[in-house]
Amino acid sequence: MRTTSRRARAVASAAAAISLLAAAPALGAPAHPTPGHPGTGASCAPDASLLGFSDALDKTTFRGTPVAGLSALSFARPGRALALVDNIGTTPARVYELGLDTGRRGVDVGVRDVTVLTRPDGTPYTGADFDGEGLVAERGGDTVLASSEREPSIRRFRLSDGREIGSLPVPTRFQVAPAGEATVNQTFEALTATGDHRVLYAGMEGPLAADGRDAEGRGRQRIIRYDGRAGGGYAPTAQYAYRTDPNLGLVELIALGDDQLLSVERGFTTGVGNTVRVYRVSATGAPDVSAVASLSTTTDPRSWLGKELLVDIADCPPSGATTKQPQPNPLLDNIEGAALGRDLPGGRRELYLISDDNGSATQTTRVYALSVNLRPEVTLRDRALLSATAYQPGPVSGTQLATTPVNGITAPFPGQPIPGFSAVIPAQPGDSSGRRLLAMPDNGFGAKTNSADFLLRAYEIEPNYQRHGVTVRGHISFRDPDRRVPFPIVNGDTRDRLLTGADFDIESLARDARGDLWIGDEFGPYLVRTDRTGKVLQAPIPLPDGTRSPQSPDLAPGETPTLRASNGFEAMATSADGWTLYPILEGARVNDPDQRRRVVYEFDVRHNRYTNRTWSFRVDDPSLLVGDAAVLDGHRLLLIERDNGMGQQSVVKRLVVTDLDEVGADGYLPRRTVVDLMRVADPKGVSTPARPGEYGVGPLFSFPLQSVESVLPLGGDRVLVANDNNFPGNDGRIPGRPDDTELIVIDVPGLR
Repeated sequence: MRTTSRRARAVASAAAAISLLAAAPALGAPAHPTPGHPGTGASCAPDASLLGFSDALDKTTFRGTPVAGLSALSFARPGRALALVDNIGTTPARVYELGLDTGRRGVDVGVRDVTVLTRPDGTPYTGADFDGEGLVAERGGDTVLASSEREPSIRRFRLSDGREIGSLPVPTRFQVAPAGEATVNQTFEALTATGDHRVLYAGMEGPLAADGRDAEGRGRQRIIRYDGRAGGGYAPTAQYAYRTDPNLGLVELIALGDDQLLSVERGFTTGVGNTVRVYRVSATGAPDVSAVASLSTTTDPRSWLGKELLVDIADCPPSGATTKQPQPNPLLDNIEGAALGRDLPGGRRELYLISDDNGSATQTTRVYALSVNLRPEVTLRDRALLSATAYQPGPVSGTQLATTPVNGITAPFPGQPIPGFSAVIPAQPGDSSGRRLLAMPDNGFGAKTNSADFLLRAYEIEPNYQRHGVTVRGHISFRDPDRRVPFPIVNGDTRDRLLTGADFDIESLARDARGDLWIGDEFGPYLVRTDRTGKVLQAPIPLPDGTRSPQSPDLAPGETPTLRASNGFEAMATSADGWTLYPILEGARVNDPDQRRRVVYEFDVRHNRYTNRTWSFRVDDPSLLVGDAAVLDGHRLLLIERDNGMGQQSVVKRLVVTDLDEVGADGYLPRRTVVDLMRVADPKGVSTPARPGEYGVGPLFSFPLQSVESVLPLGGDRVLVANDNNFPGNDGRIPGRPDDTELIVIDVPGLR
């Protein structure tokens, strides 16, 4: 970058004021490479790895200015980045041009030039009136947009001479008190632009006074969206609600386009050190909260931007890093800037981070390079609904239920309802099209005591996604005519001995290599084997470790159950060859010291027995359940992790991938969230038009149904998900109306 005489005089003046010796670090200064580059590096998270870092800029000077307080990073062109200095006393506001690249030797970084930022009259801004925190290099390379936390402000500067040539409007309430509701040093820390520079996002580090933090310490931040044109004017057009992790601040944003961003959250605890996390963020379907007086009144989870952890820097390998103060990982420091670099092999991108040393002897100016996988959004492909009141032939049911109306439905019911699906498999072995399915409800009405007239079946169904409907083609009845079940059953004295919801709570379904069906039951818990017509072939198989639920027929008088009710085999996966089953407990054992543990068992179909192998999968919170599982390929499983909320109370409905061949050092299976079912993009309007009062449809589609219990990988990256509607008790979609059974097909980029 060429320095004009005016710019040179400004730099010289700043140098004289600071009275520091010049020492410019050269490109290629000592760096810390991490094995595996290019493309992979050392793993920090499933979609992020460390390529290396460099401390070459730490405690250096350039043309008499201290290279310190670097708080923002933006690429002007490949290999050349700009770094903005925040407020340090009376030193001049300035932007450094960096040579920045990552190769096999690690991160190469050095200062190439410096621009002092001045007022229109040419007098420098200083730390007294400019706190530089966010930076956007505009197209063409001669102007930048820089945000200051001081007021706050967003100003445009010409790099050739550093002069301010314009500014953007800032809504009054974002001004620092008493002019507005913002707190000193908690305003525009983050600034980013989309690739076409039509949209800017300015993010608040902390909440406005009216918004505050919630009871858990999570910040209720606002992000302002500006619309305009490259190099021209921008106007604020919307505000988005963003919730940070407890006690963290929002320090950087990177716009990815299509309403997708990366965010960087950072915090510091004395004696412990820094926390720095990078999130994928989605603004798809996000409402404008400009008119919301206080975000503390925002209860709908869809009103907040969606976020998913990409990497916690504490989980990266230290890679030889040292620290000058206590840190959870010596690699950590006060990271405040971030920018995307070049494309890498395998569809990955370089992500650069930079730490602000605050001019402190105990902090480090460090540049990090990571390789990250920025997966496209999950999108809704198809949706089909089976009416909650699609009663099927059979005896009147629900006679043991109360006659008080529930969601407008009064028991008993004229026939057999289909209370949603707890398991879905292809109707024919090997068919991954999803056109015909064998879909199994559970025990009916939720308890042994009220489900004796509910017949256990699996229905052959055909979703019609063009008409958004489901056709029931027939069913198989689960029955025990050969008296294989050793305990009394409701229809024990009849010829067919049809099984009911008082006999078993059937929750998962698999087909083995012979074509036999295997049912995972929660009452025992048991594995129940039937032929393809539903006839029981052998006595139900209990767990060999003695795990029993309160409803287990094997529970001796006075014996304490080791499993809570309804926590048995909700999920079961089948190996690709059909000879191995992986039943999974929905919840934790009663006395398990880790109540987040969910045990995965292995059952050998050929030898008709459990093996000695088990695995431990850890859910995010003890209250969460494993709703279903399916094999993706090899030993990789796709799991449903869910809470018990519905409607606006739904928070966690997600799909997670794990690998039975990759047990961690802590003894637990790895996990990678691949779908947040509460945040699925619907760009083609598959879920619309909305029915009156319908929640969770539109450009942002949600699956806010209480019991998300069926997952089936289809061809490619397509996945089918279905719900158990707990008929007639759930009304997560339309308040006061029983939920229908929904089958959705979603495209999950990078699933496999």
